[in-house]
Amino acid sequence: MNALDLKGRIAAITGGARGIGLAVAERIAAGGGRPAIWDLDLAEAQKVAARLGGFAAKVDVADYASIEAALAGTETALGPLDILVANAGITGPNMPVDAYPIDAWRQVIEIDLTGVFLSCRAVVPGMRARNYGRIVNVASIAGKEGNPNAAAYSAAKAGVIGFTKSLGRELAQTPIRVNCVTPAAAATDIFKQMTQAQIDYMLSKIPANRFAEVGEIAALICWLATEDCSFSTGAVFDVSGGRATY
Repeated sequence: MNALDLKGRIAAITGGARGIGLAVAERIAAGGGRPAIWDLDLAEAQKVAARLGGFAAKVDVADYASIEAALAGTETALGPLDILVANAGITGPNMPVDAYPIDAWRQVIEIDLTGVFLSCRAVVPGMRARNYGRIVNVASIAGKEGNPNAAAYSAAKAGVIGFTKSLGRELAQTPIRVNCVTPAAAATDIFKQMTQAQIDYMLSKIPANRFAEVGEIAALICWLATEDCSFSTGAVFDVSGGRATY
């Protein structure tokens, strides 16, 4: 792992206890930053934070009060927040639209899309006041192309892309940069939420003929979180093994 320059930076990672979020937290720590692990699983978040010299908070990204409390705790423990990686998400069920449970649709949208909005809404005022910030939202290749039998997830991730473009342009004349990444699938715990047929479908669409490794996705996310990412904002960065090149 080549370390990026994140010395002294304070970064909150939603869903930071596992998978892509964990890989991001590890890379931020390796670059000299201090990660705040915001996750529903507080026990696991605390283990990660203790290992990486960071801070842990139990966070439900669909609950604004939960995010506000985590932000206050982070800034008390570590200092003012420089970076947000909005990564928390669920896949929801794999089934056609005409059979898709309405409650499941609402849950996916609340966590995967509204959770990104709420997280950004909470951190932007402090970034504006300090005249610096980096926000990286984790979308998905499904948000570009739409995966069959995953309508809520595809719609939510497309919403994250649109939201990122909007917020990036809102803040373009400030030193705050807002971007998103659109990974192909990585073999993480999120696969436990999917059918094998859905997993096989996703692999069949990747020209590289393999799933992404979380470290590959984290490397791009963390570069977008550095000062070097100074002129890209409201942008969508592909990391899909050749599946999407637009």
